[in-house]
Amino acid sequence: MPIAQVNQPDPNDPGSKGAEVYCFMRKAGNNHEVSWTAAYALIKRQSASLFKTSPEHGAVMITEAVVKSPDAFPDCGRFLGALFGSEKPAPLTTDIPASGSTGPVAIPSSRGTTRNDRYSF
Repeated sequence: MPIAQVNQPDPNDPGSKGAEVYCFMRKAGNNHEVSWTAAYALIKRQSASLFKTSPEHGAVMITEAVVKSPDAFPDCGRFLGALFGSEKPAPLTTDIPASGSTGPVAIPSSRGTTRNDRYSF
């Protein structure tokens, strides 16, 4: 009986490297945004293309690497939908001052710089 051949990711492929980072971080408990930022940064730096890799193409590269070598990225398929918007980012929380005021909060300046001072050369 022949042994089934397992597809291994190409160690020189930026998509495989991005998939490795993205899947590892997601399985370690990181959210999509943090994992995606790390993986996409790696893909952009590792790509030999003359043009910048778009976020959409980076997501496709990760997806292709996982689909091509599912044994190399076990259980990562469940995270791939987040690359295409299935996970919505957590809503931003705003800190309300203790006084209960919902208006803007003044930020004290240690140098006393005014708006006009910022642009005086």
